[in-house]
Amino acid sequence: MLNSNDLSNKLKNIPQQPGIYKMLDAKGTIIYIGKSKCLKKRVKSYFVKSPKWEKVKKLVSFIHDIEYVVTDTHLEARLLECELIKFHMPVFNSQLKNDQRYCYLKVENSYNKHNNVLSVVKYREENTFGPFRSSYNLNTIIDLLKNIYPISKSKRTFHCEYHLLPIYMDQQVFQENKLMLLELLGSSAKITNLIKQLEKRMKEAALAFRYETASMYRDIIQGLGYIRYGIDGYQKLLSKDILLKIPTESGEKLFFVSGGTILIKEIFFHLTHENLSDFIHRGQALKPTFTNQMNEKMKIDFRDILYSEINSLPENMVFYLDNVTDYNVFLNSN
Repeated sequence: MLNSNDLSNKLKNIPQQPGIYKMLDAKGTIIYIGKSKCLKKRVKSYFVKSPKWEKVKKLVSFIHDIEYVVTDTHLEARLLECELIKFHMPVFNSQLKNDQRYCYLKVENSYNKHNNVLSVVKYREENTFGPFRSSYNLNTIIDLLKNIYPISKSKRTFHCEYHLLPIYMDQQVFQENKLMLLELLGSSAKITNLIKQLEKRMKEAALAFRYETASMYRDIIQGLGYIRYGIDGYQKLLSKDILLKIPTESGEKLFFVSGGTILIKEIFFHLTHENLSDFIHRGQALKPTFTNQMNEKMKIDFRDILYSEINSLPENMVFYLDNVTDYNVFLNSN
């Protein structure tokens, strides 16, 4: 562990800027990677007399050195943290490093009298959807769905009802239910359609004082929401070209986002029509040539970070290029 003088000097020199920090043990092995909007404040919090978390107490006892990298924005700190955790696999990091355990939802071909879907971990197969981070959550939802089979459809509306025990499905009903599931999982709008029907059933059950049944409908609705997000949650992010404008100490930093990936980024001390137009053209020119080499499980974490940061930014920092017809709106937004 760092002695008090070394620690004091380290903490004194850490800047109050966004970035990532690395905790190293006596052998120089990175044992933890974190990020913060303010590196000094975050790193100092590990060395208080009574750390809040037991994990922190254990981590601090192994820390022999601290390294850090300053970034212009919190978004870049989060993305860099994710990249480094996946590369170094630090022992004290529990999130972001186990993406190969993420799983898919598969509509099964093999006959099962009570179930049409299962989770698979290794890779995408025929009739699979996702991937999803939590196999536990997905298997819980799969188990719940058995109690609303078979699902039927009249015109454009899906119908189902909660059964205390799963209904026996013969071969024909199994195949019909399989087709219903494939249709549902292929469309976010159709999952929403089914959720609306289940919400009606939930309200009816509650009004009839069948509260346990109503709670089961609620859990199934939440589960379908989780599935819908896993399948279609990034659609807006992936289908649009997006400009982000984030203030930094050196000026305004622009990010050109396409297909859920940052293609270029640059800081401008004074943003003009000319350099804004040039920046957009450079970003658009990269689109046909850019290939993201990450596997789709790994992409989830980076897309989640980008998605959550975009949603947390004020509206005047996020611009969907198909909606921007006047660059003055972009240039004059603060």
